[in-house]
Amino acid sequence: MKNLIIYFSRKDENYAVGFISKGNTEVVAEYIQQLTGADIFKVEPLNPYPKDYNTCIEEAKIRIKTHDAPIVKKVGDISSYETIYIGSPIYWNVMPEELVTALKDLDFTGKKIKLFTTHEGSGLGSIPNQIKEVCKNANLVDTIAIQGSQAKNSKSKLESWV
Repeated sequence: MKNLIIYFSRKDENYAVGFISKGNTEVVAEYIQQLTGADIFKVEPLNPYPKDYNTCIEEAKIRIKTHDAPIVKKVGDISSYETIYIGSPIYWNVMPEELVTALKDLDFTGKKIKLFTTHEGSGLGSIPNQIKEVCKNANLVDTIAIQGSQAKNSKSKLESWV
């Protein structure tokens, strides 16, 4: 059976790291792909977030509250995957609503989920509970929280986790 990485990440201005050309969660997702050979899918918002951090987080709050977060492309069939790595930054203690949009209609029956988050102090937030609600019938087997400002230096930590 194959592995799949599904993640959301945002570049531009990020908390504690300033302006970045690649999002912290994307950096971690790419390390996991290098270590596992997994297929990878980046969830992209149909309506991109503002580049400014403070404006972005206010927009994220609205999207989470209204559950209005269309995405560019759906994930597709996940039936051939055994383990699915789900990666998310922490937005208001939960995952960005676009990730919820991407995951909510997938069939996770019998799938193992390994959750990774990037944060600057929130750890995993409430995302493990959110994963259990959104990814019906999945088995959340492991989690890891990577501080966003340390994402570029996280490969060795991920080696023992994957």
